[in-house]
Amino acid sequence: MVLDANIKAQLDQYLQMMEGDVQLKVDAGEDDVSREMLALTDELASMSSRITVENANLKRTPSFSVNRPGEDTGITFAGVPLGHEFTSLVLALLQVSGRAPKADQDVIDQIKNISGEYHFETYVSLSCHNCPDVVQALNLMSVINPNITHTMIDGAAFKEEAEHNNVRAVPSVFLNGEFFGGGRMTLEEIVSQIGDGPDPEEFNNKEPYDVLVIGGGPAGASAAIYAARKGIRTGIVAERFGGQVMDTMSIENFISVKQTEGPKFVASLEEHVKDYPIDVMNLQRVRGIEKKDMFEVELDNGGVLKSKTVIVSTGARWRKIGVPGEQEFSNKGVAYCPHCDGPLFEGKDVAVIGGGNSGVEAAIDLAGIVNNVTVLEFASELKADEVLQKRLNSLPNVSVKTNAQTTEITGKDNVEGITYVNRETEEEVHTELDGVFVQIGLVPNTEWLGEQVERTRIGEIVTNKQGATNIPGLFAAGDCTDSPYNQIIISMGSGANAALGAFDYLIRN
Repeated sequence: MVLDANIKAQLDQYLQMMEGDVQLKVDAGEDDVSREMLALTDELASMSSRITVENANLKRTPSFSVNRPGEDTGITFAGVPLGHEFTSLVLALLQVSGRAPKADQDVIDQIKNISGEYHFETYVSLSCHNCPDVVQALNLMSVINPNITHTMIDGAAFKEEAEHNNVRAVPSVFLNGEFFGGGRMTLEEIVSQIGDGPDPEEFNNKEPYDVLVIGGGPAGASAAIYAARKGIRTGIVAERFGGQVMDTMSIENFISVKQTEGPKFVASLEEHVKDYPIDVMNLQRVRGIEKKDMFEVELDNGGVLKSKTVIVSTGARWRKIGVPGEQEFSNKGVAYCPHCDGPLFEGKDVAVIGGGNSGVEAAIDLAGIVNNVTVLEFASELKADEVLQKRLNSLPNVSVKTNAQTTEITGKDNVEGITYVNRETEEEVHTELDGVFVQIGLVPNTEWLGEQVERTRIGEIVTNKQGATNIPGLFAAGDCTDSPYNQIIISMGSGANAALGAFDYLIRN
C-alpha cells in the first residue's frame, strides 16, 4: 500500500467527483520505482470503478499516462507522482474524467486557439513546491488542446536523463526537445509565451484610474484593496501577481496564520482582491512612468495606462553576485532555491554563498542531502542568528570560510568549481564542486523608474511616513522602498498606508 489511511480518505472524496471513465496506461520494469508506481496505479483502480489500468509501451520506463478510453489525452507521469506532485495526479484524474478545470474562460479560449504541435516535458523534484504549479498548468493545457502533450519527469527517478539534459534546477521545462523555461510559471505565463498577447490598444482605451498600483505582491494587493474600499477607480498592473512570495516555501511569521505556503498565501490574496472592483492586469511589465496632466505608465507591449495617482510596489528579487560563470551556469549548477533544487545535488559537493539567515538555513537543509557543503561569507564572521550558527557548526559535512570573496564560478557544460579570494591573506583558492547556491539577499526592482524618483544608493525608493515619494501623487510601498525590514506583514501594512496616503492626496488636490 503506497497511500496512508488519511490520504486515502481524502482521495476517496475526490475520486467520487470524477465525471467519466479514466484509463491508466502503464509501462513498468523490474526496478523499485516501477514496483512503487504499479502499487500506486493498482491502488487508484481499486478505489474507483471509473479507473482501469492496462499495460502499454511508453517513451519512458517507468511511467504511466492518464487517458479517456480510446483517446490519448497527452498527460504522462514518468516516475511516481507523490510528495508535492500527488495533487497534480489527482487533478489530472479529475480533469481527464471531464471535470471542468478552474481557470478563467478567456485563458481557456486562448489555449483552445493555440495552433501547432507542442510537446512539453518537465523535470521536477517531488520536494519542490514550485513544480506542481507548472505541471498542473501544462496538464490542463493538454486536456483542453489535443495538439498539446505534457510529461512530468521525476529527476531523481531519471537521474541520468536529467544530467544528460543539464538539468540542475527544477522545474525545468522542455518544449519539443528544447529548453523552454525554468522556475515557477503560472498557466497564464505559459500561455502568454506560446499564444497571442493582448492588443496594446486594449490598455490605451482604458479609462484613467484614481489609483494605479504597479506590482501584485503583498504590498500591491493590500494597497489596491484599501484604495478600492474608498470607492475610487483602482487598477493593478503586475508582471507576476504574487511576486516573490510565490517562491516562498513556508511562511510562519504572518500573525494569526501559524503556517502557510507562498502559493497558497498568494491564492488567498488574489481571491480577496477579486472581491472588489479592481482592474487586475497580470503578466504586464511596466517600462516607464511619466507625469503629465496625469501619470502615464508605459507597458512593454507599447500600451499606456493613465492614472491620477500611482503606487509603486514592485518588490525585490534575489541579489546576484555578478561574477563570471554565474549567468552562464544558471540552471546548470547555479541555483537560488535550495529546497527546490537541493535533491538534484544528492551526494555531490556544493557551496552556499552568504552567511546570513537564508544562507545558513540553506546550508543546514542541503547538508542532509549532499555530500559536503562549503559556506562562503564575505565578512569576517557569519551574520546568521546564533541558534542557526550553532546548528550549522554541529554538522559534520559543513565547512565555513569567512573573509571569502567569490571571484568566479567555473565549468564547461555545468558547474565544476568555484574560485574565491581570502580577503585577509589575499590567497586565491579554487574548490571543485558541482553546485553553487546564491543566498546574499535582495535587490529592489526599481531600475525602470529612471532618475526622477529619489532612491537610495542601492535603488530603494525613498518615502515619507505616508508612503509618498519626492514626486507629488507618486507613492511606494513594500520591499522596493527604504523600509528597514523586508517582511510580508510589513509590506502589507505599507501598502495600506500608501493607499490611504494616495486617497488623502486625491481629496486635497
